[in-house]
Amino acid sequence: MLAALTSTTRIFVVVAPVDLRRSFDGLTAHVEAVLEQRVWEGGLFVFTNRRRNRLRLLWFDGTGLWVATKRLEGGTLHWPVGAGAAVGFRPEQLSALMSGLEVTERAGWYRR
Repeated sequence: MLAALTSTTRIFVVVAPVDLRRSFDGLTAHVEAVLEQRVWEGGLFVFTNRRRNRLRLLWFDGTGLWVATKRLEGGTLHWPVGAGAAVGFRPEQLSALMSGLEVTERAGWYRR
């Protein structure tokens, strides 16, 4: 799925933690209510839990919804903060986040 991401893919990293027991319908409702976006119009939505040891992706590929989850075996994710409900990411930033790196404000800089 991530291999299909291009520089034009809209990636929304949701700042506030979400109950990851939610799946297709619950996350879609969250996107529409809180982010005021429509999942069906494209984009990848990224969520985390309160402990920041899991992340969940929600993505519409044109024919159906995908939900993917990653659970860390140790440590926590370096989750971004922002003034709004979500932060826009580029594909390389998402890859860094999923690899356990901290994505900083300065483009191109990542820290462990």
